[in-house]
Formats: sequence, C-alpha cells, structure tokens
Amino acid sequence: MTEVKSRIGPLAGIKVVDLSSVLMGPLCTQILADNGAEVIKIERLEGDTTRGIGPSRSPGMGPLFLHLNRSKKSVSLDLKDPRCREAALRLIKDADVIVHNLRPRVIERLGFGFEAVSHVNPKIVYCSLYGFDQKGPAADHPAYDDLIQGAAALPSLQKQAGSTVPRYVAMNIADRLVGISAAYAISMGLLASHRTGTAQKIDVPMFETLTAHVLSDHLYGRTFVPPVAGAGYPRLLAEDRRPFATSDGHICMAIYTDRHWRAFLAEVGREDLMKDPRFKSIGTRTEAVAYVYGFLAETLAASSTQFWLSMCNRLDIPAARLNTIDELLSDPQCSAAELVGEVNHPTEGRLMAIRNPILWQDAALAPGHAPLLGQHTLEALQSIGLSAEDITHMQADGVINLHPGK
Repeated sequence: MTEVKSRIGPLAGIKVVDLSSVLMGPLCTQILADNGAEVIKIERLEGDTTRGIGPSRSPGMGPLFLHLNRSKKSVSLDLKDPRCREAALRLIKDADVIVHNLRPRVIERLGFGFEAVSHVNPKIVYCSLYGFDQKGPAADHPAYDDLIQGAAALPSLQKQAGSTVPRYVAMNIADRLVGISAAYAISMGLLASHRTGTAQKIDVPMFETLTAHVLSDHLYGRTFVPPVAGAGYPRLLAEDRRPFATSDGHICMAIYTDRHWRAFLAEVGREDLMKDPRFKSIGTRTEAVAYVYGFLAETLAASSTQFWLSMCNRLDIPAARLNTIDELLSDPQCSAAELVGEVNHPTEGRLMAIRNPILWQDAALAPGHAPLLGQHTLEALQSIGLSAEDITHMQADGVINLHPGK
C-alpha cells in the first residue's frame, strides 16, 4: 500500500485506555488510533475474542482482530487481581480517554466505573458502550449485533422487503454504527473536557443508537400525531429494490430525480410515462414504487449491463456494476484510491490492509499493525514505575501476559 502523502494524525498526543473487546469498542478505538491517538488495549489473559475468529497464520491473529486493532498497543492483565487493577488505574491517570463495552454492573464491580475513574483522572473522557439505555427494563441484558438488529426491527424489515424469512443484514451493522457514533462522541468529549477542565461521561447504547437510525428512515407516516400514514419508507421496502437483472448480469441503478426520469424515459422511448400520475414526482413515484420498479426490472432485462452503464454515464444517471467481494478488491475505484493494499506485518507476513478512508489535507493516514497478545505489557508496566521484581512476581502468579521473548 503506497501513499502520495502522509501526515501526523489530528489526535496525536491523545492517550486512550481501551478496555473494550469484540467489535464495537475496538472499531471505535481503531478510528481513534488511525487518527493518531496512542491506544493502549487492555486485554484479558486469553485475549480479545476476535483473535480466534477466522483463519490465521499465528494463534490469536485472526482477520477481524487484525483489521479492528491496528495501530494499538496490547497490554494483557487479569483485572480481577488487585495489582493489575492498580496498574490499569495508573495508566488511566495519565490518559485522556477510557473506552469500555462491559455492562455497567460489571465495570463497576471491576472498579472502573465513572466515579472511580474520574476520581483518579478528573479530566477523563469516559465512554461506555453497552446494549441498552439504563432507564429501560433491558438495562442489564447482554447484547450482540444479531440481537440488537432483531430488537430494532431490521430482520422484519428485510422480510417485508421480500426476503422469504426474516434475515439479519449481512454485516455487523449495529456494532459498527455504535463504534462510529462513539468515536465522534469522544472527539466532542475531548473538546468539552479541554474547554471545561472536567470529566465527560458518554454513554452509547446499541439498541437506541440503531433504533434511532432505523426510525429515521421508517417512522415515515407515523412521524405525525395523529399518523397520516403507516410506518415504513415504501421505496426501501419495495420487493424490486435490489440489483436489476440485465441480459448478462446485474446493475445497480438509482433513477431518482425528475431529471433522471425524463432522460431515461426518453432514451428508452417511453416519454409517455411522464404523463402517468405515478411518474409525476418523487412523491408519487415513492407511493407507486412497486409499479415503478417493476417497469424498470422489465426494461433493464432487455440489454446488457455494459449497455446500461454506458447509457447512465452519458445521461449522468447514478448506476454501478454489482460486485462480489472478490470483484470489489479489484474494482477500479477501490484500486485507484488505494483503499486496500498489501503490507508487511512484523509477525504475520504479507497481509491485505484497509486504510482509513478519510483524508486530511488530501493526505491518507497510514495504519499501523495489530499487536500480538501482551506485546506491550512490559513497556506499559515499566512506564508506570513497576520494578522488574514486581513484574516477575506478577508473571509468576499468572496475572499478566508478556509477549514471548520479553
């Protein structure tokens, strides 16, 4: 992976203690690390769960972990041990941010609740990611992406849109939306802490975060009191809202505005449809979306994908070829942007890495490498003043992991 430009990240000088695991928390802190923050990831002795997911060349270095934990330092401690808890609090004392995704009662029991942490560090930005808002009956329930998708109605919407059965979206969309939301909230929390000199407590619940996004699209007619129509955005729920079959493949096409429709209908010899009330405006096309998409499906099946792509390019109508994951990796746009490229990992060898897609002053921020379990434990413990004897005793007692050879 090459870069025309590189630069120091905007969060350079910010120190983050990361007590999170699996996906939403690690994605949040990966974004912070990509943008220059020093992220100290405190892992259990057995390591983050994602270390064991998928194929790997070395134990504990699976693909999800590699992508979600680049640019971080790994410190492996048993936080149930008082010496390890004290070590973690000493790391937090000099940090700007702490992130965790444990249930509130669990983080309190470990001794890392907001009151305890802000007592040690009165300017800390404290971000909690968990399943459900603490005022509701599900406050203490465990939460994973699939469960939150179901609770927020996504599988039901998939079935309403034409799936034979309720289906989850084929990516960890709840985790990822929450991780992104936490990253921007922390950025604002850092600004607030700098301005006020006081600790900032941020809660990012999964269910409420995903539900807010779902309802923003689908509250629809129930936005009004009393309702003027039912819930559900018809265009998104139309059975034919999917890649359209062509004579030799599929095309993704979004004929959206009045201008798009006039141009397309003229091209296919159906200008008469602009007089059809169903095609009159974006509002009427939305209400008659089943008919409109049915017409498109029938029309596009008559010619090749390349024919329609060329036409859309000429008429400035949004369209794209349908990619598989393998095709995506060689997509001309993806390649030109150098979004994915080969890098040398110090222990895992040649890897495909995904760069941070956001540019600063036209410069890409180069990602670092994902750490081995406990790779930075010794460095971290020495940085807070623990003696070699203390560290040796902790290692002998099995409450820390040190990177092999350290």
